Amino acid sequence: MSVAGLIGLIAFALGVAGSIALHEVGHLVPAKRFGVRVTQYMVGFGPTVWSKLKGETEYGVKAIPLGGYIRMVGMFPPRVGADGQLVAVASSTGPLQSLVEDARRSSMSEIKVGEEHRAFYQLSVSKKVVVMLGGPTMNLLLAAVFYSLALVAVGVPTLTMTIDRIAPCVPAAGEVKCQAGDPPSPASESNLQPGDQVLAVDGVTYDDWSAVVKVIRGMPGQNIVLTVDRDGRQFDVPITVATAVLPDPDHPTNDVTSGYIGLSPTVEQQHTAITAVPGRMWDFAATSAGAVASIPSKLPAVWQAAFGNQERDPTGPVSVVGVGRFSSEVAQDQASFGWKVANILLILAALNMALFLFNLIPLLPLDGGHIAGALYEGGRRKAAKLRGRPDPGPVDVARMLPVDYTVAFVLIGMSGLLIYADIVNPIKLGG
Repeated sequence: MSVAGLIGLIAFALGVAGSIALHEVGHLVPAKRFGVRVTQYMVGFGPTVWSKLKGETEYGVKAIPLGGYIRMVGMFPPRVGADGQLVAVASSTGPLQSLVEDARRSSMSEIKVGEEHRAFYQLSVSKKVVVMLGGPTMNLLLAAVFYSLALVAVGVPTLTMTIDRIAPCVPAAGEVKCQAGDPPSPASESNLQPGDQVLAVDGVTYDDWSAVVKVIRGMPGQNIVLTVDRDGRQFDVPITVATAVLPDPDHPTNDVTSGYIGLSPTVEQQHTAITAVPGRMWDFAATSAGAVASIPSKLPAVWQAAFGNQERDPTGPVSVVGVGRFSSEVAQDQASFGWKVANILLILAALNMALFLFNLIPLLPLDGGHIAGALYEGGRRKAAKLRGRPDPGPVDVARMLPVDYTVAFVLIGMSGLLIYADIVNPIKLGG
């Protein structure tokens, strides 16, 4: 790895560490504000590398930088007995029940005498939601900051409507470079030149190169007219679109028959108006949500790529190892410093947006699971009040521990698979 690659990797690592730390701050600040006793604030998991006790909270860093946590007392409420009173433990009837009761016992042991009101389970529903939503909200804010900095302050690499390169041939399926016998590209046999600015296709004006590509890909074998500008002079260029086998833009591991003329655009560092950021941010969030939702369906392909000979899907999920590799590759690119900074900022924005969306999944131990439990508790209390029944008390989260451990096991397995795949068969930028 070059020095530039190492710098890119370090920048990414610092960005991830900061994102994790601020995620936990998002939980820590409201928890303390609402009076909950927080005994630990940790970045990382595993053995403690460094820690310092400040007030009643131990702040520290652990050896495995793949997450973090804060420890709040009273996460599990005591059991409600048959008489409606809270009791600390119950007799165990099996291994799962024993697990639940041990968790309750441990939770109750953390609550100091006279500080029962400082237990997390004693918070109102709204305060529980604020505490648990604080972490994901911090990731959303970080995604917005990184994304805005990249678009507005630094500027992002953007495809322009100006021709940069004209391919000499129509490549055969699976080829990148021209081979002997490949037919010449339509653009190479036309009057087009590098530096020409594409204005329209068949009289329809475009200002987005991707839209032009989409139109041409859908017209194999057809005659079209490109309107271009060269040094202030506009003229039409008739072209017959060739037929080529190209990667499917929606499924890059698959090939489809498409139209092809052989043009590549210039790429410029362009700044986005700040007024356009909200709309771009919404599209960014929607795209990220689709990517998160598609993870389960894409894991079988990751397995095949990790343990078989299947190619990695460039649009498939990656682990933090894979994203770190992207950052290193970006830093080693021959592009400008601004281009590198913008792309690393976009990588960190994408990571934080994914963390925001992923943590909202309503399953324990994710934040979304605790939020769903709090909302259920509020609904149950309201229903009891409407029926004239006594307050049912806090939701018994401890009973969900078997589900909690099952989900955690699945998440660890998924993370391990992605990390292994990113080591033995990584996705590389550019496919």
